[in-house]
Amino acid sequence: MLSSLPEHFREHGLKADVRTLLLLRKAMQKGLVKTLGDIYNVLKGIIVKEPADMGPFTKAYYAYFLYIPIKPGQTLEDAILRSETFQTWKTDYVEEADRDITDEELINTFLDEVHLTSYDIKEVVSGKEIWDKDNPDQEDTDPISDDDEIAERKLDKMADYSELSLEELLERMEKVREQQKTRHGGGSHWIGTGGISPYGHGGAAKNGIRVGGQGGGKMARKVMGDKNYFPIDRDSTLNDNNIDAALASIKGVIEESATEKLDVPNTIKSGLKRGGLFIPEMSSEKNEELKIIVLIDNGGYSMAPYVRTVQNLFRKMRTRFAHDLEVYYFHNTIYDRVYTDERRTKAISIEKLLSHNKDYRVFIMGDAAMAPYEINSLSIESLKSIPKKFKKCVWLNPEPIKYWPHTYTIQLIKQLIPMFPLTPAGIERAVRSMNSKGTES
Repeated sequence: MLSSLPEHFREHGLKADVRTLLLLRKAMQKGLVKTLGDIYNVLKGIIVKEPADMGPFTKAYYAYFLYIPIKPGQTLEDAILRSETFQTWKTDYVEEADRDITDEELINTFLDEVHLTSYDIKEVVSGKEIWDKDNPDQEDTDPISDDDEIAERKLDKMADYSELSLEELLERMEKVREQQKTRHGGGSHWIGTGGISPYGHGGAAKNGIRVGGQGGGKMARKVMGDKNYFPIDRDSTLNDNNIDAALASIKGVIEESATEKLDVPNTIKSGLKRGGLFIPEMSSEKNEELKIIVLIDNGGYSMAPYVRTVQNLFRKMRTRFAHDLEVYYFHNTIYDRVYTDERRTKAISIEKLLSHNKDYRVFIMGDAAMAPYEINSLSIESLKSIPKKFKKCVWLNPEPIKYWPHTYTIQLIKQLIPMFPLTPAGIERAVRSMNSKGTES
């Protein structure tokens, strides 16, 4: 992508050439570029030579990095409002904010995030060391206060929690939540604001959990938006309140694939150095792939409360990630066909389903509770064929796990397809199970 940067900026009347790229890449190698705001500042220092360059530079930057063209006579705010980039960002932000926000507020927040820099962070400390020294059972002895304001503290260091798993963070967070009685800010232990604790908001905790409010640096690996700090019961059946936690887990099935292509410039350059001996040089292009098949049991009264929530979950997946997503329906179990519509009037054969690429991830969702005679030889054959073709296949069950041992058909299906509870925690375990399996036939 960056190879076209000098030409793009020259089109805006600015001086930019291969040296511009070399200086930018050198800044990246030295760790000076961690955010889009950092890129903006570094490039401004390289390209902008006089005040008259700022206007063209801003236009070039927004068009190149954010796909926001600014037309002659158009204000930056108007260009942002009309851009697809802003509309996509707005959709996600408004969902998390859960309140009415004016366009002016949205634009200001968008600009804050776009121009966020890491230059004020003078030190990066190990989140693992903070974690090891921290006592999760520490009592909250601070007096309870009705004051909503917490003094703003300047952040000059960041804690990196990359070494800890999401499961560890969530378990520790629950322990801290049980002890916490009041609001906290600027520290490293409580669920609060403006500090380096792995949970809270407005602070500097890389790969932590954002709880409520706005992020300090878009560094969180998980977001939970609620004023009560820990609103999501990860072990409760999937519902509208915990659907975003499930979404974060399913995002984990995205994996990178690398495809090789002929690197023409490098082939020519290397060939000239060899005195005319041109040997093809290949380069890798990484792409994020996510191919999902969802099979939903929407036939019985026991599944009725969950169907809409499940559909909402995967609708959000379709909106947020570029990938292939196909949804099919069945009643109780799968026989020789599944259906493409909710009313189950448009059928496709199981053979056609199995003709999909083996790299698809398959989520089967149903309570697996039915009369024993319904699991006949045809159903068993079909249920076996799905994980045989799609190595990354799981069954997600909304039925509380404590009832599973008492239902014969659940026990039977569990032996054919790995089964997990239809909860955020269950989905996360299912995704980890998927990712631990290879995709080779």
